[in-house]
Amino acid sequence: MWAPDIYEGSPTPVTTFLSIAPKISISANISRLPIYGSYRATLQQIFFFCSIASMILGALAAMAQTKVKRLLAHSSIGHVGYIRTGLSCGTIEGIQSLLIGIFIYASMTIDAFAIVLALRQTRVKYIADLGVLAKTNPILAITFSITMFLYAGIPPLAGFCSKIYLFFTALGCGAYFLAPVGVVTSVIGCWAIGRLPRVSQFWRPKAVLRAPDT
Repeated sequence: MWAPDIYEGSPTPVTTFLSIAPKISISANISRLPIYGSYRATLQQIFFFCSIASMILGALAAMAQTKVKRLLAHSSIGHVGYIRTGLSCGTIEGIQSLLIGIFIYASMTIDAFAIVLALRQTRVKYIADLGVLAKTNPILAITFSITMFLYAGIPPLAGFCSKIYLFFTALGCGAYFLAPVGVVTSVIGCWAIGRLPRVSQFWRPKAVLRAPDT
C-alpha cells in the first residue's frame, strides 16, 4: 500500500490534498453511471468487494500503527470503503448518501490534518508523543480529541450520522452483508482512532528514575 508511505513522507498540506482530491474526483466520475442507467451485476459486485476489502483492511491495519499520520492514512482507506458503499447501490439514494459522506469526510480530513500540522510544529510525530499535549497545550488537545471522535464516528457526531446513512442505504438496496461488515469495522476503527484522544488526554509519560550521584 502506497498511501501510508506517501502520507508519512509528504508535507502535511500535500497529504491533505492527496487524501481528499482523488476520492472526490473518482467518486464524482463513477457517480455519473446511475444517472444514465443502472449498474450491471458484475460491476456492482466489484464495488461490493472493493468496499468490504477497504473497510476491513483500513480498520485492521490502523490497529498496528504507532505514528499519527500513518494511522490517519489507514483510517482514510477505511473511509473509502464506507463512501464506496453509496456507489455499490447504483441508485439515486446511494449517490445522495455518497455526496453527504464525501462532504463530511472532506471537512473532517481538513480539520484533522490542520491539527496534525500544528502538532508537527511541536514535534509530535508518534502517538506516544501526544501524552504531553494536554499539559503543554490543553486547548489543542481538546480540539484534537473532538476531531478524532468526529473522525472515528462517535455518536451523535457528523461522522456517525454519515455512516448510518450509508449503511441504511446499503440495506435499502439489498446489500445485507455490506452493512454489518461496515458496522464491525467501524467499531474496530473507533478503537484504533480512539487511541489518539485517549493518549493525548489521559496518558502521561512515566518518569525515569535515575540513580543518585555518588
